[in-house]
Amino acid sequence: MNILVINSGSSSIKFQLIQMPSETLVCSGLVERVGQKDAILNYETNTVDIKEIHHIANHNEGLQRVVDLLLDPEKGVIKNTDEIEIVGHRVVHGGNSFSKTTLITEEVKDKIDEYATLAPLHNPNNLVGIKVAEQLFPNAKQAAIFDTAFFQTLPEKAKKYAIPNELYKKHGIQVYGFHGTSHKYVSEKALDYLKLENSKIITIHLGNGCSMTAVENGISIDHSLGFTPSNGLIMGTRSGDIDHAIVFYLVDTLGYSMDKVNTMLTKESGMLGLTGYSDLRDIEAEAAKGNEDCKLALIINTYRIKKYIGAYTAAMNGLDAIVFTAGIGENSNYIREKVCIDMEYFGIELDTIKNDLRSKEIREVNTANSKTKILVIPTNEELEIAKQAYNVVK
Repeated sequence: MNILVINSGSSSIKFQLIQMPSETLVCSGLVERVGQKDAILNYETNTVDIKEIHHIANHNEGLQRVVDLLLDPEKGVIKNTDEIEIVGHRVVHGGNSFSKTTLITEEVKDKIDEYATLAPLHNPNNLVGIKVAEQLFPNAKQAAIFDTAFFQTLPEKAKKYAIPNELYKKHGIQVYGFHGTSHKYVSEKALDYLKLENSKIITIHLGNGCSMTAVENGISIDHSLGFTPSNGLIMGTRSGDIDHAIVFYLVDTLGYSMDKVNTMLTKESGMLGLTGYSDLRDIEAEAAKGNEDCKLALIINTYRIKKYIGAYTAAMNGLDAIVFTAGIGENSNYIREKVCIDMEYFGIELDTIKNDLRSKEIREVNTANSKTKILVIPTNEELEIAKQAYNVVK
């Protein structure tokens, strides 16, 4: 069974064509910097490896180009769209409406759209992916896999805010959690690798969006993102944690509209607000050239991650391993080093030589004496999505 997985992020589209149940990867790719003039499209099969750089205005254009490549007579892997039997879609926010993978109907799309106000950088793009896929693959079943599903296990002490109870009970204002497919995938890989009867690990997903999860015995018990995917760690364009009174100061004193505040905090803040760049590769390159804003932003960024490690170690009363994953977590040896430095109290000791090595496999980058394992585990949200989509259709 051919399953096309579409994973639309705030400024990217990851895709894979996977044969199930054998989990055979047929092709894969990534569209980066969607909305920019120098967007990058990577497309790879067993015989083809393509990299394109050109303007991709939006997710709709990016997805159309992906499908064009899949159908290309020389570079493609399918002859017609009917060969795709299932399309699995990552959907960021499912609120309290969806606790598991579901087949997509008009009612499901309406709910995804309803939650767009809570995930404005993601749900609209997720919905675009669904609608484009429905047009291009009319005979395929469409399945939605929700980021929020992995965090259904959060205890009330972790998911409730200290606001009037009515807002929680009647309106569902609580911590929902995001990047769930990634945290689920890498935490399961970590547990299989560690072979521990009882385990306390922290998974650290670092990309354009960033989050951390405390996972105890395979169950998520706390998470850095909340009601929306906006708080917690510093992200590419999102601020992460701020004092909520800043919003009122911006509106009441500086004359900002609420729309302007929302745009600023989600699209103009984070690393972009601190440096003028949203891509960590650009920021690291500028920091190496002596750019003081970029140097300080990297310090602030990694300092925030260290604080969450401390908090989640306290929440679990121990720590067996930390796991770095996603684009930045897997590829930035600089970020990993700055997070792990001066963390001996938590048993975290980085081996800088191991840390500088590149690999697509699970690897330890800790010293032999490190009490806490430091793992780098490549995430595979797409495989996780394919497995869940296959199971719900089957």
